[in-house]
Amino acid sequence: MTKRRASLLSVSALMLVFSAACHKKTPPPPPPPPPAPVAAPARPVINYFTAEPTTINSGQPSSLRWSVNDSTSVQIDQGIGQVSPNGRRAVYPTATTTYHMTATGPGGTAEADAIVTVSTPPPPQPVAAPAGPSIQDILAHQVQDIHFDYDKSDIRAVDQPILQADASALKTIFSMDPNFIVMVEGNCDERGSAEYNLALGDRRASSARDALVALGVPADKLKTISYGKERPLCTEANEECYARNRRAHFSAAQ
Repeated sequence: MTKRRASLLSVSALMLVFSAACHKKTPPPPPPPPPAPVAAPARPVINYFTAEPTTINSGQPSSLRWSVNDSTSVQIDQGIGQVSPNGRRAVYPTATTTYHMTATGPGGTAEADAIVTVSTPPPPQPVAAPAGPSIQDILAHQVQDIHFDYDKSDIRAVDQPILQADASALKTIFSMDPNFIVMVEGNCDERGSAEYNLALGDRRASSARDALVALGVPADKLKTISYGKERPLCTEANEECYARNRRAHFSAAQ
């Protein structure tokens, strides 16, 4: 009986040990890993936005070229508007223009500029006016001698057109150089004494000067001198030669 009791006690002890082992707590599982962070959307990138050529003359074309990544909208101002992310556009500015690009997307905005410089053409070179005749040329070729009848100092009717043309040419001379002075020279043919011809030549010079002043030539620009018969154009003793020497001649005053 005692042995049996001992045996039962041993079995009971084993069962208690087994039961305790069966009721041992299981450790909790490890926590799950945190969720992976959500990547922020990429910001638009303008790879390039250029104008080719950058300098033109007014009316000539320039080509805008661009490339954009990670955008949902690409806009170019100056009336161009919405464009694709990659493209090319010809523009014809008439003045220096800055083209502004705005690229937008979930990640933000990017901007860039392209400038087209319109050069101003140089002003046309003035065409040099052909050089006009000099004062000396006008005096030598446009102011003609006034001729007189024998022993006379009044202006002949036949010489009135010449006198008027002389007045116009002299006015031109004095407008070119207000300080210019013209000498009116009285001349005679060889007949008569030297003294008489000096006086006659003086009257002829004065008559020509007064007639020109009456036509509007400034009196203070005309001086007179008489050479009498000392400066003949022709030395032959005939009426044709005499007629050529009876004159009022015009020269630059010294």
